[in-house]
Amino acid sequence: MTKTAESVWENCLLFIKDNIQDQAYKTWFEPIKSVELTDNALYIQVPSKFFYEWLEEHYVKLLKVALTKELGKSAKLLYKIKMENTYGNKQPFTEQLPSAHRSPVKPQEVDVPLHNKNPELKNPFIIPGIRNVKIESQLNANYSFDNFLEGDSNRLARSAGMAVANKPGGTSFNPLLIFGGVGLGKTHLAHAIGVEIKDKYPDKTVLYISAEIFTQQYIESVKRNTRNDFIHFYQLIDVLIIDDVQFLSGKAGTQDVFFHIFNYLHQNGKQVILTSDKAPVDMQDIEQRLLSRFKWGLSAELHQPDYETRISILKNILYRDGVEIPDEIIEYVARNIKSNVRELEGAIISLIAQSSFNKKEVTIDLAKQVVEKFVKNVKREISIDYIQKVVSDYFQLDVDTLQSKTRKRHVVQARQLAMFFAKKFTKSSLANIGSQIGDRDHATVLHACKTVDNLVSTDKQFKKFVDDIHKKLSL
Repeated sequence: MTKTAESVWENCLLFIKDNIQDQAYKTWFEPIKSVELTDNALYIQVPSKFFYEWLEEHYVKLLKVALTKELGKSAKLLYKIKMENTYGNKQPFTEQLPSAHRSPVKPQEVDVPLHNKNPELKNPFIIPGIRNVKIESQLNANYSFDNFLEGDSNRLARSAGMAVANKPGGTSFNPLLIFGGVGLGKTHLAHAIGVEIKDKYPDKTVLYISAEIFTQQYIESVKRNTRNDFIHFYQLIDVLIIDDVQFLSGKAGTQDVFFHIFNYLHQNGKQVILTSDKAPVDMQDIEQRLLSRFKWGLSAELHQPDYETRISILKNILYRDGVEIPDEIIEYVARNIKSNVRELEGAIISLIAQSSFNKKEVTIDLAKQVVEKFVKNVKREISIDYIQKVVSDYFQLDVDTLQSKTRKRHVVQARQLAMFFAKKFTKSSLANIGSQIGDRDHATVLHACKTVDNLVSTDKQFKKFVDDIHKKLSL
């Protein structure tokens, strides 16, 4: 017998009815109508956006199980939302949105042994005072493997992430360090691994945290004399995900405490996942013993997405938001925004917003306007390493010579200019700038900045150097 949308949905309803209360069934499932069945995708019509959001939040797993029983593992559920038309046309219109097939990540409760002197272990995330510590994973369920599209630029990192999610702590990828430039998906992939682990192993305690907040918590624990409680708390975690680990640079105390936590977790078969904007070999002011541990597992780099991957990402965003745009416009956006996924997503969202709010049709001209403004307004995040490279290239030096101890005038000037632009274009401290540019102290950087300011007003040739380099860094 050929399956129809009605027959599939009827069978789903029979299963759902057996698994929820009558009142909930009448309220949330009786008003739904089956609309269409194509391949393995069932379209259902719901009365409102609120209805769709409620089903996704409270019944998504039940719907997924019911649909999988009928259509197999690759089953998809799509909602058609009946919307009232507010633009004068009395006819209602429909908006189409796919199911996320994923409910929010639930917090994990952990029973803490009470053999220490203070029976109340302090969770840095909540006000302490309970013995059963409730650990909020800090994971974003929207960042999943489903919407982290695979391409040549991320295949190694994504595959390693999947392997870790299938067997946390049981692979040779421990720690897994994901590194790459801004907006390439490091944070998304880190969350996706955590979300997948929580799906497969609900009893495992997963925690996502940025290195910056980890540092703040550690400083607070030192002030309150609760350093041991801080360490004990992190030793409870089964899967620890630390984002932007390069922020530990120069923070000796935080590095020391992280070293002990890392060792404990690693020795006890727990999984550690790290993200960074640079490879371990390029990290400055991180202790050697910690760097060597970062290299124990796998370091996987994320590169800029290629054209085909950018097309797939844009189509996925549009599918997720229930928007249809002609292929030529998608291709135009993909051709013109190459730097990273975040800018790509920002551009297509800006295009949709311009179209919706100004009630304009999405045309190639509108796409050109949005992309042109967007690309002009996007400021590239400039690193100290990049500044050193630009300055070295300008003076036809290599970076090692720039950082060396030589006092040759042209090298000294190049070094001072690198320090000057590092202070101008980055948020790094003077001490951090000095340590990355030849291991100098903050006083040297301060002197370099003053020297450059003085020379700009007195030396025309030197002013030309500054203007030329400024243009290169501002491109």
